[in-house]
Amino acid sequence: MVKDMDEVQVRARRIRLILMDCDGVLTDGRIVLLPDGDDIKFFFSQDGQGVKLAAQAGLRTGVITTRQSRVLARRVKEMHVHHLYQNAEDKLRAYEDALRREGLTDEHVAYIGDDLPDLPVMRRVGLAIAVANAVREVKEAAHWVTERPGGRGGVRDAVELILKAQGKWDEIVRRMSASESPRR
Repeated sequence: MVKDMDEVQVRARRIRLILMDCDGVLTDGRIVLLPDGDDIKFFFSQDGQGVKLAAQAGLRTGVITTRQSRVLARRVKEMHVHHLYQNAEDKLRAYEDALRREGLTDEHVAYIGDDLPDLPVMRRVGLAIAVANAVREVKEAAHWVTERPGGRGGVRDAVELILKAQGKWDEIVRRMSASESPRR
């Protein structure tokens, strides 16, 4: 869903920090609770690769979630995420902390969300992005809505949008292609 693609491109060029929710954005929203208190989450490899590519392109990344999960802590470490806020009942407070730590203003931040707790941050950032399966209110607050749903490529769609707007995507693809071994 595109609202005003020219405006989205202008906003995307300013982004220096990409923040996102976890459940329903980095995952498909399913949470399996285990008897020992841990949980199981389903992450999509293309989303993870997208987060890594953002970091390789010089962007900072972070996750703000209202839940606590050791699985998420492990996953963000694998993806080289710079900021992790768990148990963030007040997502706006976590957002403001990330802004302060990075020395950025609202216009330099993109946020990817899917549900009502994401709205306060989405209303502040320079580029608000909703995944395709987000609730109606989040889609209405977003500057852009991904083609793919959360946990199934929505984060990757958002990262690609930003990197293409900044003119970094083609170089990343060239670099990745050059690092492959020749086929025999």
